[in-house]
Amino acid sequence: MRTRTIITTLALAWCGLVSAQTVHTLSLEQAVNLALQNAEELKNLRLDVAIQELNNKEITGTVYPQISASGQGSYYTNLPLIQFPSSNFPIYQVLQDLGVKDGNGNPVSTSDATTTSQAISFVAPLNFQYGITVNQLIFQPDIFIALQAKETILQYNRDNLSVSENNVKEAVQKAYYSVLIAEEQKRILDETAVRLDQLIAEMNQMYKSGFVEKLDIDKLTVSQNNTTAAINQLVNSINISKSLLKNAVGLPINDELNLTEKLETQDLRALLLANTNNFNYENRSEIVLLNTARQLQEIDVKRQKAAKLPTVSAFYQLQRSGQRNPDFAPPGGSPWFWYTTGLLGLSVQQPIFDGLQTKHRTGQAKLKLLKVDNSLSQLKRAIDLEQNIAKNSLSNALLNLDVQENNTELAREVFETTKKKYEAGVGSSLELIQADTELQRAQGAYFQALYDCYIARIAVNKSLGKL
Repeated sequence: MRTRTIITTLALAWCGLVSAQTVHTLSLEQAVNLALQNAEELKNLRLDVAIQELNNKEITGTVYPQISASGQGSYYTNLPLIQFPSSNFPIYQVLQDLGVKDGNGNPVSTSDATTTSQAISFVAPLNFQYGITVNQLIFQPDIFIALQAKETILQYNRDNLSVSENNVKEAVQKAYYSVLIAEEQKRILDETAVRLDQLIAEMNQMYKSGFVEKLDIDKLTVSQNNTTAAINQLVNSINISKSLLKNAVGLPINDELNLTEKLETQDLRALLLANTNNFNYENRSEIVLLNTARQLQEIDVKRQKAAKLPTVSAFYQLQRSGQRNPDFAPPGGSPWFWYTTGLLGLSVQQPIFDGLQTKHRTGQAKLKLLKVDNSLSQLKRAIDLEQNIAKNSLSNALLNLDVQENNTELAREVFETTKKKYEAGVGSSLELIQADTELQRAQGAYFQALYDCYIARIAVNKSLGKL
C-alpha cells in the first residue's frame, strides 16, 4: 500500500512537471530575434547605450547656467577684540587754547593729557548671511570638445552593440542547424532500425524454413544493436544541442523546443555566385565600429590641442547679510543691521607653460590615431581572407555534399541488390551486413557534409555582412 502511494505521488509530480513545461515552436528567424531580445550580453550593451545618452545630457548641462544658493549663521560666544587707542589730548588742547585754569589757578596744558588703550570689537555677536550665485561657462576647451564628441561616443556604443548582435546571430544559426541536422540524421537511423527489424523478422522466417543459419541472424542482430546504440547517442546529442540552442536564445532549459525550418540546399549554391568585387566594407559592423573609434581618436587629438586655449566664465553673486548687536541699537530702533552686496565678474585662465605636457599628450593622441588606421587596414585584409576562405570552404563542402549524396544513393542500391541476392540464396549474410554498414557510413558522411555546408554558408554570410 505504501509503495503504491509513493508511485502515485511520483506519477502526479511527473505529470505536473510535464504540464508545467512550455513548448516553443521556432523558425530560424524567430530564434534569432528571441536571442537578440533575451541575451544578457546584449541587454547590458543596450544599457550602456542608455547610460551614454544620459551622460550626453549631463555634458550638455555643463554649458547651462549653474545656480546655487548658500546660507550661514553664526553666533560669537566671545567677541573678537582689538586694542583701540584712547586719549584726552584733544580736550586739553581745547582747554589750553581757551586759557582755562585748573583748580589751583594754573593754566591747563596739553602736557597734562594722558593716552590709554581700550578693547573694542567691530563684530556683532549674531551674524547671518544668505545669497545666490550664478556661474555661466563661456568657453572651456575640454567641455566644448566633449560636446562635439558626445554623439560619436553614443554611436560607438551602438556600433559595439551591432557587433555583438552579429556574434549572437552567428551562434544561434550554428546551434539551430546543428539540431536540425541531428534530428534528420536520427530520422534516417530510425528508418535503418526499422529496416533491420524487418530484415531480422524475414531471416527468422527463413531460419525456421531452414534457408539461413542462426549465425546469420546473430550477425544482423549485432548490427541492429549497434544501430540502437547510435540512435541513443544521437538522442543525447540532440538534447545537448537543443540545450545549447535554448541557452543561446534565452529559454529555460526544461522547456520543449520544436524547430520549423527545413533543410534546403538549393540556396547554398547561390552564395557561390555572390559577387564580392563591389563589396562595401561598411557592411561589416566591425569596420563601422573601428571607423567610429577613429572619429573619437580624431576628436581626442583636437582635445589635446585645445588645452592651450583659455577657460572663460562669468559669475554673479548676490548676498544679504545681517548683524545683531543690542549694545549699539539706536533708541527705539532694531538691533539688527542688514545690508546687501552684489558681485559681478569675469574669470579667465590662460595656460602659459605646462612643461610641454600638452605637446606630448597631443603626440600620443596622434600615434593612437595611427594605430587605429593600422587596425583598419589589418581588419580589411582579414575580411578579404575570411571571404576567400569562406567561399572556398562552401565550394568544397558543396562538392563533398554531392559526392556523399551520390555515395548514399549507391550504398542504398548496393544494399537493396545485396538483400535481394541474399533472399534468393545467392548472397551471404556477411555481404548483407557489410552493405548495411556501408549504407550507414555513407549516411553519416552525408550528414557531416551537410552540416559543413551550413556552417560554411553562415561563414560566407558573416564575411559579407549579411547575417
